[in-house]
Amino acid sequence: MGKTLRFVLGDQLSRGLSALRDADPASDVIVMVEVWDETTYVRHHKKKIAFILSAMRHFAADLEADGFDVDYRRLDADDNGITSFTDALKAAVARHAPERIVVAEASEWRVLAMQQGWADLIGIDVEIRSDDRFVASHADFARWADGRKALRMEYFYREMRKKTGYLMEDGGPAGGQWNFDTENRAPPKDGLDFPDRPDWTVDETTRRVLDLVAERFSDHFGDLDPFAYPVTRRQALDYLDWFINHALPDFGTYQDAMVSGEALMFHSHLSALINVGLLDARECCERAEAAWWAGRAPLNAAEGFIRQIIGWREFIRGIYWRNMPDYGDSNALAATRDLPDWFWSGQTHMNCLRQAIMETKENAYAHHIQRLMVIGNFALLAGLDPKQVQEWFLIVYHDAYEWVEMPNVVGMALYADNGLFASKPYASSGAYIDKMSDYCSACRYRVKVRNGPKACPFNYLYWNFLIENRETLAGNQRMGMMYGTLNRMSDDKVDAVRADAARFFREMAEA
Repeated sequence: MGKTLRFVLGDQLSRGLSALRDADPASDVIVMVEVWDETTYVRHHKKKIAFILSAMRHFAADLEADGFDVDYRRLDADDNGITSFTDALKAAVARHAPERIVVAEASEWRVLAMQQGWADLIGIDVEIRSDDRFVASHADFARWADGRKALRMEYFYREMRKKTGYLMEDGGPAGGQWNFDTENRAPPKDGLDFPDRPDWTVDETTRRVLDLVAERFSDHFGDLDPFAYPVTRRQALDYLDWFINHALPDFGTYQDAMVSGEALMFHSHLSALINVGLLDARECCERAEAAWWAGRAPLNAAEGFIRQIIGWREFIRGIYWRNMPDYGDSNALAATRDLPDWFWSGQTHMNCLRQAIMETKENAYAHHIQRLMVIGNFALLAGLDPKQVQEWFLIVYHDAYEWVEMPNVVGMALYADNGLFASKPYASSGAYIDKMSDYCSACRYRVKVRNGPKACPFNYLYWNFLIENRETLAGNQRMGMMYGTLNRMSDDKVDAVRADAARFFREMAEA
């Protein structure tokens, strides 16, 4: 067989990638390209661009060190006028004249559509291999989902536990139950001590990327410095080791807590490394499971961490592929308000949102409760346009790719898919944020006040949300208690809620 060209994308940085598994250094060429369209189709966070480009360059260098012929095109190379993956592939074919092309399926619908058109466009056989870095294939998810009246992550997760064997004993779940969420909702307590994170030295490769991003993407959202995130396979493994040994034991208990100035707390901060391919999802789960078996982490921590990966991550991917290409257009609640400008600056008097947005600006990261119950909850209550919210989430987080961002925003945060997989909207007043954080004590607004200029906006926006969406949501059985309370409200109380919400939205539009 003649030369094979293997085209590796920027989120496929795994030596075990299906497209690389049988690669022959003696005859094959591995093509990797930094493409302008991929850095600008949304205006990605500076730190996200830097992380991906640096990880790509280091991965290419590792392949070359193992004897592979790597055709790598840098964004800042004089001859890189390439704007799309398709243009990049056509140019690579012209340089190398391969007999065939091998790729692993892209993680996003729009890129897979490109891949599926390459054979006809280029006139060479293109083999698209499945991405088996996931536990559940597309067919696996389809078999599980077909015929079900409701798609619920909890039941899918149980199937994944059985398939993998993680945390299973004698045919059943370790500890006698599948889910230990009730043990994972502790609010932060005074004097809680968080472990110091590792800090990786910026090498010459990363420094050149940082300089490139500073020059070419200076008008993008987010802080570029300091940059202290893993960008190599070795560093990623070191970070996984650190998490298992130093943070996992307390991760479960405090995974829903929020503390001012503590962006990471006990969270793993590994999602970007898994999504880009530097860590394998299975090895992360196996390390957590081994820590529990060895008595170095409690069951609620190991289970909660594993559920995030083989439960939620795999489930969300299944939802994405099952419902594309139109899923992103969902807007069941007819939400149309524009994203406020302070989503980019963080300059809002609501301290919870200021904390979550500023930490996002600084780190290209916020943990899942900040994303869902602060930022997402506000976007839901305020009726923000789902398209604008999706774009914001895709821009600002370094672990965000459309396959994972879109279902989390459309289905989980905004209920825009009318409950495809969430049994009710994740709507909450300020009481939840007050319980799970220290944010409210330093806020201009008073979380115990329900109405008026000093009231926490989450309080009256919550009831206004129920009023605005009564026709769609009142029949939801899980919303019955809330609507029962709303129905007992006096006309004066309802009028006050609507007046406060109208004032807030007017000021939000003017800010």
